[in-house]
Amino acid sequence: MELKLARNELKNKPKPITLEKIEEEVEKEGEKIFYFDRENAHKDLVEMVEYFENKGYSVYLREVKYGLDDNDYLYEVHILK
Repeated sequence: MELKLARNELKNKPKPITLEKIEEEVEKEGEKIFYFDRENAHKDLVEMVEYFENKGYSVYLREVKYGLDDNDYLYEVHILK
């Protein structure tokens, strides 16, 4: 599965990241917070949460609004080993 990380600037395209790369970063640091772009399907993020929970991780997913427009949001995922 490939997900899109949040953009650093509105004009940029979101960068893709795989589950394997996410897991590698969490293993290295013990915990990690990722920010995902709104272009990701919510069900894909829920599948990612279930993937890591099945491996014994604690995972927290929330939607973060950063503006007044309905499309001004991103997803925050905190993964703990």
